[in-house]
Amino acid sequence: MRVMRLIPAALILMLFATTALAQEWVDFTSREDRFTVNMPGQPKVETIQWPSEYGLTFPGRVYSAMRGAEKYSITAIDYSDAEKRYYDKPHPPSFRQAEYWMMDIQGSIQYAATKLYRMRPGVKVTHDAWHYIDLVEGHQLNMTNADGTRTFVGIYLHDNRLYILDGTVPANGPEPGLFTQSLSFLDAEGKRVRYNQIYSNKLPPETLGERGGGGGGRGRGQGPGQGQ
Repeated sequence: MRVMRLIPAALILMLFATTALAQEWVDFTSREDRFTVNMPGQPKVETIQWPSEYGLTFPGRVYSAMRGAEKYSITAIDYSDAEKRYYDKPHPPSFRQAEYWMMDIQGSIQYAATKLYRMRPGVKVTHDAWHYIDLVEGHQLNMTNADGTRTFVGIYLHDNRLYILDGTVPANGPEPGLFTQSLSFLDAEGKRVRYNQIYSNKLPPETLGERGGGGGGRGRGQGPGQGQ
């Protein structure tokens, strides 16, 4: 009889522990970086400087949290003033005419994906493909790390902001879908952005191109049939 009384108590403790773990997850919102995502508790926030593919440096923040052996982070990089940062830095005239700041923004997803797996010695990439979330296009990258842990990455570019979701779990742990599949984007007023079709990033208006010299780099010069 004493054993029979212990079984319900054990079940109660198990249910309590399961409920406690579930309650750790929160819908976290960042108005500064314009996103919402599910995370296991309030994340720690770290300010970083992100070096870009074409030699610029952009401000960013890393939001990170842990749940046991599981690690979660979302990195947000603001590329919106890329043109100004580009022209504030000395470049040969040929570079200025090519409008590399545009390439820096539009190529940021692929650059981040390559950078991520090159930074992990011994990593094995198990999935590497185009993806989208909330109809915002991006890239998905799954990796098995040298220590056996698995990392699931989603990279998206929305309104000239780059978002990198990184969920790392033990070798036999479940995929971090509650995290990686929960990202949504906000507008300047903090409202969720919704699209009816696949969204591709739109470059910010070009305002400083005349500083490049030579009259018209990529995106400013006359196209075929113009000015004739």
